[in-house]
Amino acid sequence: MNLAWGVQCGYHEVSLSIAREHKTTENMLLKKAFTISLATKATKDIADYFGIVSGNKVDKIEKSGVHIVKSENIDAPIIEEFPLTLECKVIDIQEELGDYRVVAEIINTLADERVLNEKGEIDVDKLELITFDSLTNSYRILGEKVGQAFKDGTKINER
Repeated sequence: MNLAWGVQCGYHEVSLSIAREHKTTENMLLKKAFTISLATKATKDIADYFGIVSGNKVDKIEKSGVHIVKSENIDAPIIEEFPLTLECKVIDIQEELGDYRVVAEIINTLADERVLNEKGEIDVDKLELITFDSLTNSYRILGEKVGQAFKDGTKINER
């Protein structure tokens, strides 16, 4: 799955908003599982295509020429062209504002070795992840590190 409205909502959970009429939604409700392919600068065109064409009308996999393998952990496909994929099991689904809000547990993360550092960890800079900018209707690369979480604010306590 590739979507514009999703966020990590815990250390091992994601929350997403997805329209009812999508083919992906139908599959997710049936299987109670899905994969999230995180879009990158290199996969931007594929991700955008998947967002503008309905799987109910076109076989997006065939048309885009991507390669699919079945997940070993859940009943969902993995798109090989995307370097980072989250395998997720649905925890909760709520109907909100005519769409679905889905919370899922990330049960596995698949990363292509090209985006790993020398320690075998995901290197965010190598990934070149993109995000949807709804203000300008564009995609932006997630940028430089600007601070250290749960540390930088401690200097205010020291005043």
